[in-house]
Amino acid sequence: MTQLQVNGQAKDVNVPENMPLLWVLRDELGMTGTKFGCDIALCGACTVHMDGQPIRACVTPISAVAGHAISTIEGIENDPIGQAVQQAWVENNVAQCGYCQAGQIMSAVGLLKTTPAPNEEQIDNAMSGNICRCGTYPRIRAAIKQAASHLAKGEKQ
Repeated sequence: MTQLQVNGQAKDVNVPENMPLLWVLRDELGMTGTKFGCDIALCGACTVHMDGQPIRACVTPISAVAGHAISTIEGIENDPIGQAVQQAWVENNVAQCGYCQAGQIMSAVGLLKTTPAPNEEQIDNAMSGNICRCGTYPRIRAAIKQAASHLAKGEKQ
């Protein structure tokens, strides 16, 4: 039995130690917002946070996350930065098919936690591990800039 802290709640799971976090979240905990994409940590669809830092859930074994705080797209609305990013995503019409968006949002939140006023190069570097097949990169950049601006002004979402 492994105890996890997911979105501020203790969760007990009885799974093999090498089971990827992605499948624990989706199959054991019913949290399907984190998506399966490539299974080799290249596309970013499975991005979640461990102790506030973006990680790829598809290649992270459950044994590596026990005792750490895990945040998923389902819990990001409780984070002021998460709220700002989600609102900017809506206002900039970022999502098309939407498949990659949970991972994109988690990476954007991770960026803004460490770099509150990122420039384009910092945005591009932080988001380079997230692939959007629809090509919404300009809107993603605009949404991150907008969220950063609202956060800097202390605006509520």
